[in-house]
Amino acid sequence: MERVKVRGLGRLAAAVLGGWGALTLLKGFYDLFIGEPEANLYSPEPWMFVTREAWLRYGGFELAYGIACVSLGWAALRYSRSLPETVERERRDQDFQLFE
Repeated sequence: MERVKVRGLGRLAAAVLGGWGALTLLKGFYDLFIGEPEANLYSPEPWMFVTREAWLRYGGFELAYGIACVSLGWAALRYSRSLPETVERERRDQDFQLFE
């Protein structure tokens, strides 16, 4: 018999999704309210290469993506609470062996 930890996998997925979503959410807020495209530093006039509308669309996408990742992380955390801590199963023989 072998013991497999199940709940930890759900929590790991929640941590990865939540962390990435939080970073993306912060970057989206920064781009929408404070930041500007790097092309403005090298153009003769600001907003010449990248329009404000395109920049706001990009920032809105980052914001929506961050909210989606945080939401998925929260859902994975809630789901992991219903999983058992460990599961015991019979050990299987390995069919594939890399070095024989």
